[in-house]
Amino acid sequence: MSPHGDDIHNPAQPPAALVAAIRKLLRPLVRLMLNFQITYPFLINLLKSLYVEVADQEFSVDGKRQTDSRINLLTGVHRKDVKRLRTEENESLHTPRTISIGAQLIAYWLGSERFWDAQGKPLPLPLRTAGDTREGKTFDELVELVCKQDIRPRVILDEWLHLGIATLDAEGRVCLNTGTFTPEKGFDEKVFFFGKNLHDHICASAHNLAGNTPSYFDRSVYYDKLSQASVEALAKLANEAGMEALTRMNKAALALQQSDESGADRNYRMNFGVFNYNAELAPEKDGDDHA
Repeated sequence: MSPHGDDIHNPAQPPAALVAAIRKLLRPLVRLMLNFQITYPFLINLLKSLYVEVADQEFSVDGKRQTDSRINLLTGVHRKDVKRLRTEENESLHTPRTISIGAQLIAYWLGSERFWDAQGKPLPLPLRTAGDTREGKTFDELVELVCKQDIRPRVILDEWLHLGIATLDAEGRVCLNTGTFTPEKGFDEKVFFFGKNLHDHICASAHNLAGNTPSYFDRSVYYDKLSQASVEALAKLANEAGMEALTRMNKAALALQQSDESGADRNYRMNFGVFNYNAELAPEKDGDDHA
């Protein structure tokens, strides 16, 4: 039986529906790459190295070390290129230090009752001043509690103010922008989350397409033939419902992470995301919308 169900296909000819889906998936990526002058030859070289890397790392037989010949057979990449690419170091998307620290602080601020008000919202946190004896209710205390390293709270605050993650109120307290899980400014920060979140979403969908179990939750609500006013109303609802879901998941994940600290099996990660998109309908061609 085919891993894709009862639809048995010729291995030399990939399923037409899958090819159409990949074409649709790649369209916005090609648009993005053209916007940033990433050319076709550059992409081809990138894809070539990725084909070799994935085949080498994930398609071995019985755990045996891959040979150049087998990778050539799997990928169609010439053996000379395979040999060269396997010796080169590939760039990976590392978490920038500012993102790693910032994400931990936001997660703790949103997820810990210690920093909530009576309604469960993140408290505005004053900066600690000389002689201040308050415990656990200042921005400095939050940074020191979460980071556990030599980093000045003011450095983080200045970056957050620049990125729009936080603001200062009339009393000089730090107020978290609860709508900003991803910064509105800062190209490196946005690119990092772009790669991380789309990677994980595609991994979940590919897992489900391959028929693996248990399947990942991967659902969406889709409507067309809407007015602009209706789309705007739904976008507002999506922002509210999405932030509620993200905040709830963050609180649960933080509590579970803290309860797992005493255990030995802490080798897993998770990613829960929410997205919303709308566009004006365009004429369809060959069953593919061009939004």
